[in-house]
Amino acid sequence: MKHAFIFPGQGSQFVGMGKNHYELSVFAKKLFEQANEVLGFRISDIMFEGTEEDLKQTRVTQPAVFLHSIIAYRTIEDAKPDMVAGHSLGEFSSLVANGTLSFEDALQLVSIRAGAMQKACEIQPSTMAAIINLSDEKVEELCAETQTETGEIVVPANYNCPGQLVISGSLKGIEVACEKMKAAGAKRALVLPVGGAFHSPLMEPAKKELQDAIEKITFHTPVCPVYQNVVAKPVRDKDEIKENLIAQLTGAVRWTQSVQAMIANGASKFTEAGPGKVLQGLVQKIDKTVEVAGVN
Repeated sequence: MKHAFIFPGQGSQFVGMGKNHYELSVFAKKLFEQANEVLGFRISDIMFEGTEEDLKQTRVTQPAVFLHSIIAYRTIEDAKPDMVAGHSLGEFSSLVANGTLSFEDALQLVSIRAGAMQKACEIQPSTMAAIINLSDEKVEELCAETQTETGEIVVPANYNCPGQLVISGSLKGIEVACEKMKAAGAKRALVLPVGGAFHSPLMEPAKKELQDAIEKITFHTPVCPVYQNVVAKPVRDKDEIKENLIAQLTGAVRWTQSVQAMIANGASKFTEAGPGKVLQGLVQKIDKTVEVAGVN
């Protein structure tokens, strides 16, 4: 039996996240204070006492979810992952879990990534939409059709599970694509309350900033493979991990394919470390036969 550890992304945050860890664990308190210092603001105060609006800011959400995930993971006694993966932002948490990145370096990269993505969102108004109950192939076809007809950017962004795909693009592009999806039989085509078109070419301005930051960080040889979003296969090579991490900003999150690849390579138990249970639900929709658990 192989044990996979998985880490959530943006959207799993909640008010009060991590407060019990801070109050009950000296180790967790130390990590929170370290994060406050690295980030240059007291993220712990926002996580514990801030409003939902405060937590929704990309510059806060991403380091908050990352921090909570790492603390949750480190509470697991004798955690020995055979493989790891993370959904979007969660990929950085997975790279700390498998020893590729130090906690401090990963947090710094997450903070830079969040800031760069926020700036990219401000350059051009854009959004994302969840498409429910259409095949991946049909969604891909309608995205391409919308782009050809309108000249707007619309691409598949998150392959979450069979029958649930998130698309990303310009406001006009998403509006037209959603109408097409509904006409083709989608149960829902729901515009999401997000700040921009993540995992699309509209994130290109953020890519250079993240790449420059990544080139300055030391990447170590991982203790186990990471199944990265853009390739959905096991990766152990440090340079390849770097390239995929940069490509992820504008590339799709192939979560369905990643989980399927992990199961094909022997994973029979998945433990989600971090806030919420989103990934546990997605794994069960991808394959009902595997065991899922969570640590938050």
